[in-house]
Amino acid sequence: MSIEQAKRLMTAEELWEMPEVPGKRYELVKGELIEVPGAGGLHGLIVKVLLRLLDPFALARDLGEVFADGVGYTIYRDPDVVRIPDVSFLSRNRITDTGVPEGYIPLAPDLAVEIISPGDRAEDVYAKVREYLDAGVRLVWVLWPRHRSVTVYSSTGEMRDLREGDVLDGGDVLPGFQVRVAELFEVSRGR
Repeated sequence: MSIEQAKRLMTAEELWEMPEVPGKRYELVKGELIEVPGAGGLHGLIVKVLLRLLDPFALARDLGEVFADGVGYTIYRDPDVVRIPDVSFLSRNRITDTGVPEGYIPLAPDLAVEIISPGDRAEDVYAKVREYLDAGVRLVWVLWPRHRSVTVYSSTGEMRDLREGDVLDGGDVLPGFQVRVAELFEVSRGR
């Protein structure tokens, strides 16, 4: 058996049907199963802050759905790529009449948020951002808790680095949404 034969590519459907393994989570990158490390407590608190801010905003304006960490998107096919942003948003006009599927969402979100952990490598983060944008994600926020900053990437090619005193906005994906960058990281200093 050749190496190519032994290294069979997996589909999004096969990943979905895989039995869960406690403490492990996987994404697919060009059909290859990649283990995604678990998140720490600070990461979880920042996700919670984002959900508390984004969900009521989107609901009040009937803009679409905000999803927490754990929701997968099949952003490419053949070979399949399934990514799990830390927080994501899918606009109402892109949700089909049948609603949100039980399995992975079969398209790219409008907003993907990645919260950087200490072990993440900058080149891997940038590669994931490029992958999101190439797949049709309109806005990517990369949160850097250690530096208390956010890097914003848009589908127009614009990139902005925001510091604590700056304001993060939702652009044309979440029009009218604004938050001071410092508010996203208040949890890291205790309550």
